[in-house]
Amino acid sequence: MRRRIIIVTAVHAPSAKFLPDAFKSLCEQELPHGWEWHWLVQEDGFTDDVAPHVPDDPRVTFRQGRPGGPGVARTIALAHADGEYVKVLDADDQLTSGALARDLAVLEGDPTLGWATSRVLDLLPDGSTAGFDKDPDEGAIERGAVLEHWQQHDFRAQVHPATLFARRDLLLALGGWMALPASEDTGLLLALNSVSRGWFTREYGLLYRKWPGQATSQAAHTDSGERDARMAVVEARARALSYLQWRYPVTG
Repeated sequence: MRRRIIIVTAVHAPSAKFLPDAFKSLCEQELPHGWEWHWLVQEDGFTDDVAPHVPDDPRVTFRQGRPGGPGVARTIALAHADGEYVKVLDADDQLTSGALARDLAVLEGDPTLGWATSRVLDLLPDGSTAGFDKDPDEGAIERGAVLEHWQQHDFRAQVHPATLFARRDLLLALGGWMALPASEDTGLLLALNSVSRGWFTREYGLLYRKWPGQATSQAAHTDSGERDARMAVVEARARALSYLQWRYPVTG
């Protein structure tokens, strides 16, 4: 019986044109014997604009749902996540060669780790790439370390939530992505770090596309009032989880 990694992608009409590139990057992944991936593509809404871009492949499942933002789309997709691990892949991004196998090896090799992240290259509109020169060292990320860095660096984490690879049961226990209009992925990352150790891989794991239509480039994303509210609830959730002292893995 084959074991499965579930790839979860939220998509809306403007980003649907990038799905073939994301799919190509998935098809280029090589996994250990006995493993496979399945791609859950969840449209945030009901339109006729996304389906034409979804690859016709038995490893791909496309569904639609009421619009509620990417966090809602990803979380509702978890209803069909029948694998041990969940990997995030935004519709406009691409995995680098070997990314899935590296994430899998880390968590399979250390049951005390709940999640993994990796280095990111920005993919610019002209096709060039740009890296980040302040990535942490490769290795384990201890509980609370992401929250501490995030607080000290204007609410910016030292690892990118768009690269997240996590144990499905742990992700479900935390309720999936936060019900926020943005920063829902950062909220999940901080929650995961509050209850479990993670891992950072220095090899590039993701091409993060920069383009005018992406949600983070819109004016609403930087509205100070909303941003302050988002950051407050993200921090409060992380602190509450830490205070309650629930931990993964649970030890007797």
